[in-house]
Amino acid sequence: MSEHRRKPPQPQGGGRAAARRGQSASSGRRAAPRGATGSLSDTYGAGGEETPYEGRAAARRAAQRSTGTGGGRRRAAEPAGRGPGRGRGRAAPPGKQRFIDYPRAGKYGAMRWVPSWRQVTGLFIGFFGCLVAAAGIGYAVVAVPNPAEAATAQNNVYYWSDGSQMVATGGEVNRQIIAYEKIPKEMRYAVMSAENKTFETDSGVDPMGIARAVVNMAKGGQTQGGSTITQQYVKNAMLDDQSQTLSRKVKELFISVKVGASVEKEEIMRGYLNTAYFGRGAYGLQAAARTYFGKDAEKLNASECAFLAALLKGATYYDPAGNTAYDPAATAQANTKRATERWRWILEEMVKDKHLTAAERDKYPEFPKIQKPRSNAQLGGQIGYLVDTAKGYILNNTKITQQQLERGGFEIHTTFDKTKVQELEKAVNKVRKENIKPKQRPKTDTHVQFGGASVNPKSGAIEAIYGGEDATKHFTNNADVTGAQVGSTFKPFVLAAAMTWGKRDPDLGESQAQDEVTIVSPKSLYSGKNNLKIRDYNGDIWTNEKGEEWLQANDDDASYGSPPKYQIDLREAMRVSANSAFVQLGMDVGLDRVKEAAIEAGLKKDSLAGTGYPSFSIGISDPSAIRMAGSYATFAASGKQNDPFSVTKVEHEGLTTFDHEEIADTKQAFTPEVADNVTDVLKTVVEEGTGTSAQLTGRQVAGKTGTTDGNKSAWFVGYTPQLSTAISMYRMDDDESNKNRTFLEMYGTGGKETIHGASFPAEIWHDYMEDALKGQPAKDFPEPEPIGEIVNDDPDPTPTPTVTEPEEEESASPSPSPSESEVLPSPSPSESCNNPFNPKCEVTGGTETGGTDTAGTDGGVTATPTESEEESTNGNQNGGLFGGNTG
Repeated sequence: MSEHRRKPPQPQGGGRAAARRGQSASSGRRAAPRGATGSLSDTYGAGGEETPYEGRAAARRAAQRSTGTGGGRRRAAEPAGRGPGRGRGRAAPPGKQRFIDYPRAGKYGAMRWVPSWRQVTGLFIGFFGCLVAAAGIGYAVVAVPNPAEAATAQNNVYYWSDGSQMVATGGEVNRQIIAYEKIPKEMRYAVMSAENKTFETDSGVDPMGIARAVVNMAKGGQTQGGSTITQQYVKNAMLDDQSQTLSRKVKELFISVKVGASVEKEEIMRGYLNTAYFGRGAYGLQAAARTYFGKDAEKLNASECAFLAALLKGATYYDPAGNTAYDPAATAQANTKRATERWRWILEEMVKDKHLTAAERDKYPEFPKIQKPRSNAQLGGQIGYLVDTAKGYILNNTKITQQQLERGGFEIHTTFDKTKVQELEKAVNKVRKENIKPKQRPKTDTHVQFGGASVNPKSGAIEAIYGGEDATKHFTNNADVTGAQVGSTFKPFVLAAAMTWGKRDPDLGESQAQDEVTIVSPKSLYSGKNNLKIRDYNGDIWTNEKGEEWLQANDDDASYGSPPKYQIDLREAMRVSANSAFVQLGMDVGLDRVKEAAIEAGLKKDSLAGTGYPSFSIGISDPSAIRMAGSYATFAASGKQNDPFSVTKVEHEGLTTFDHEEIADTKQAFTPEVADNVTDVLKTVVEEGTGTSAQLTGRQVAGKTGTTDGNKSAWFVGYTPQLSTAISMYRMDDDESNKNRTFLEMYGTGGKETIHGASFPAEIWHDYMEDALKGQPAKDFPEPEPIGEIVNDDPDPTPTPTVTEPEEEESASPSPSPSESEVLPSPSPSESCNNPFNPKCEVTGGTETGGTDTAGTDGGVTATPTESEEESTNGNQNGGLFGGNTG
């Protein structure tokens, strides 16, 4: 075979690709390689002829040169497993596929962003799975919480003595929780027909309602409330967070599902109706029934239940009274129309749901009669003072704490007689309206205050009080401690001490046994002389630390009895209210015994001031009106003493937590002989003495007038066998922010020259008692048995002492008596009580009150210390604005 037909030999390392590269290279521009030798082999290689085999490296260099990638860069190693020189001319394999092919590869334009059906399906399945997992975790983690404190906070309900409701107040919320059995079935069915027809069978949630709430939130609107009763109960009672947020809605959903699965339907319904808001400040069905219909929830009829169910849609827009303060569109007319339409619709739905028969529905053709809203000032008038007194008694005489009382839920049965309270207020208002003219007499008739209290002698029950004009305007309870001194109304305790412990023998010293004293008779003789030198029991003239003698003055500087000795018996001394006789009697008996008699009668120890000074016997102390009425009630009950009280029973959720009968303790403070003789002497005061203006038609009355130093307070305290009442009058700046308030003089007040216990206080007492005792049979006091011996206090007695009273200026007529007080110089200027809050301040002097008044601070005062006692402060003794001891 000729040489030109012979097939050139194949390269041994380049393969077909190398051959192709060699061919393509040969068709290009020829250039002799660097270092060419001109040999046949070189010429052949350059000219396209077959080149001898030079190995793989040469082939690679040739390939690099032909593609322009030369330059000495080394190629990466060939992948393992590939034969030498194979596949170098093929396209690169495709890159690794993404896990989520989005934007989609291989698509162009808008199609790259359109997900495939596989992606859509996978996304939906994944989202649904996450929701199921989250719901499962949420259900497992969320527990059913206890009802929130705000949802269980209740009000306290106060009742009159006849069992009718006085007021519901005193707690954080106007709510009274009741048992399921107390909820009428008509109310349960009305709510189900109006709000949740499937309540008895559903799981506690409404998925469509939740969906609507979510959509509404997404639109930026408010979320809708839970549409089932269970959801509403959870929202009201178990969620402190009431915000309209999606997170709160989700939390509500989980709890509602669990509550629906774990809590009985009866408990859910009970909880819902006890926590729902019905408007007018009423939370819960019981409060709503009282607010709108004045009755207990268990007594509601179907028509009334339908109306209350209508209020649950929004009391602002369904209360017939209207609520334009919240929304101008919520007028009474518009609300009445809305309420009537929904009330009618609910009754019809109850018939459709077979919860009410058509015949029963037809019994209620007219919209139910709704009570008018009570004023927000429901504690106005006397109600606030009554509630204040009862609260104070509870806090000081039961185990109920302030915190428990504030949480509410208590039913408090009081001793207050509604009629007597109204009659006492009417009597005070009559005197005030007719006589007190602050516009005409601004200097004398401003800041006039009255106080009063009535106590039942048999039990100690406080049946009425007068605390002031209005508890929402005048905050100090005038029936409680005010700081007003009681004056001569204190003298009966001196007489009781003299008839109980007797006059001491001056020859036997201070420590004397009972059989060494002389029991004093009301017929005992004492001096009624004005400016009488007061002697100690041993005959020594009483002086202060500066050696100044004590001269005891009588009212208007009057002396009683015939000169020169001016002796009168104690009955007469009480009738004309002679200070000198009772100051000396107190010194003879011992001021410690006088103090003991006052406490035994029922006064509080911390209200007794100046017990180491002679003037103590004539009323420089400042007990409350309640305590004065209670202590006189001891005499009315023939010496049996009962602490005044204002609460008979306290109940909480149906259980009795306090019963006064369990702690009632009647004690014999004085013997019947002593008490009945005191009463007999006080009868003379009303029949013939300073208290004639207090006489009652056809009834026996015992009592005593009292007026104090500077004419700064006046009292009348009196009683019948059935009722004991104390009335006080004074003037004091009513600005309670002023901590230095003082009592003001009453010269000219009411157009009178001076104010006495026989004037306005006795007039009020008379008018009130006439009405308060109306319908009760008249009873007489027991006839007193003779008691004691006739003591003659004259150091040089004559055989027949005179008991006339030529200088008596007081008339036995019903007209007001002259003033019973007169200012005397105190033993020492240093002892005058100019600062009532000075702990070293001591009341001294020789008038009916024996010194300067001490002013009260917000209803309490700082008591004057005695020689043997530490300073004491007069707190509220009767359950007043600041929590008293008894009430």
